[in-house]
Amino acid sequence: MRIGVVSDTHNNLRNIGRIVSLFRSAGVARVIHTGDITQPPALRALAEVEVPILGVFGNNDERAALAEAAAQVQAELEEPPFTWELAARRILVVHDPEEFPADPITDIDVLLHGHTHRRTLEATPERLLLNPGECAGHLAGHQTVAVVDLETLTPELLHF
Repeated sequence: MRIGVVSDTHNNLRNIGRIVSLFRSAGVARVIHTGDITQPPALRALAEVEVPILGVFGNNDERAALAEAAAQVQAELEEPPFTWELAARRILVVHDPEEFPADPITDIDVLLHGHTHRRTLEATPERLLLNPGECAGHLAGHQTVAVVDLETLTPELLHF
């Protein structure tokens, strides 16, 4: 299973349109958003990828409004930290990397975060730590999302 990973879109509808195109072309089966979607129009625009969206709330998210919008599209938004199991992989998602548990994490295959607007990629055959990076448009020419093959834990960064 291939999943799309995105963070910190901050209601940038133009960039979200680009992200939808990238994820459709990549054939992702799910999208995981690591927080700071910000407002319902951004979630509705991301839902145009037409696959289920999983995500956690970020520090800039309008939680009540986004929860209501999530109920209207194929989205599940949770408070971080939150763990999903997809394709026999356990995926821990937070917004701020400070939200990762202090105890050593041994039963998680993929750790995803956002918040910093900086790409983080640490991959071993057993585990992947990833922040897909800048999506809000703050750093022109440096926007990225990721596609992760859950079978091999192989990430691919897509620039836009």
